Amino acid sequence: MKKRLIKLSLLATVFALAVGTVDAQAPTPRKKSKRSTVKKKTNTSKNSAAITTVAPPKDTVKPVQEFIADIKLDTPRKSLRNDASIELNLVKDRTPLAYEHIREDDAVYRQRVWRELDVHEKMNLPFVYKANEDNGNQRFISILLNLIKSGDVTAFDATVDDRFTTPMTFRQIAESMVGKPKTIQIPDMNVDPDGSKGITKDTVIQEEFNPDQVERYEIKEEWVFDKESSRMYARILGIAPEKTILNPDGSFRAVTPIFWVYYPDTRQYLAKYEAYNGKNYGARMSWEELFESRMFSSRIIKSTIDNPGDLFINNYIKDPILDLLEGDHIKDKVFNYEQDLWSY
Repeated sequence: MKKRLIKLSLLATVFALAVGTVDAQAPTPRKKSKRSTVKKKTNTSKNSAAITTVAPPKDTVKPVQEFIADIKLDTPRKSLRNDASIELNLVKDRTPLAYEHIREDDAVYRQRVWRELDVHEKMNLPFVYKANEDNGNQRFISILLNLIKSGDVTAFDATVDDRFTTPMTFRQIAESMVGKPKTIQIPDMNVDPDGSKGITKDTVIQEEFNPDQVERYEIKEEWVFDKESSRMYARILGIAPEKTILNPDGSFRAVTPIFWVYYPDTRQYLAKYEAYNGKNYGARMSWEELFESRMFSSRIIKSTIDNPGDLFINNYIKDPILDLLEGDHIKDKVFNYEQDLWSY
């Protein structure tokens, strides 16, 4: 009996141990979920890595380089010592006087006149004075371009109108005066020294600006008779340098204004520049005084007197001599209006 009990107890113990071993070896459901999550994460990371490693296609086309037209102006170089036998301080302190106010009701007579100024005339030689001073080159065109490039004065497009409606950038002025840069082919002497292979390379050419090519200026002014002061006033409204247009054979064709500057805006700056006086270098006036004193020679090319078509004189009078005589006739009409108001 005792032997049977001992055998049964041993069998029960062995069975219990076997069941415990099987339960220990069986995987739990939590472990399965963890393993599946890890697998998903690794798969996602592999896909993202595969996406990021794909490099975009390279662009083999080189960007086109844009060349901008420009006018090279000399940088003003100031003297480190007093370049005169006297102290020159008047020009720096000059301020133009304000215009006398004219009421609209008092302006009983108004006529607009367009003039053309030729720098080759003896009285207009200050416009081409080539000296360099502390404020730069003294040519009038150089003074205007420096004021426009610095932003002190606004230029207006002369191809649109002469009423100062369309501002013009310095780049547009450069393109109008010297043209856009051109790309040409020249022999590449570094690769092909003797030129036997015919290898060429691109070279950009930009024409240089020559201030002496500006030979004429157009002046727009208005003559007003003020009945309050019984006086005729001449007020300059704008100044435009003109460029010469040549035919293919090099002969003269025409002149056209490049840009307009509003003269009242430039008065305060022109007062800082002295105009050349060939007769007395010491008795020099500012450019503002030169224009206000009308110390220049010009001819009338257009006016509002008996001109309902708003035409230039050369559009309805083809003969150049009669053109000049018509300009003098217009000047006499303006002068005679004031004289006819007086009785002696």
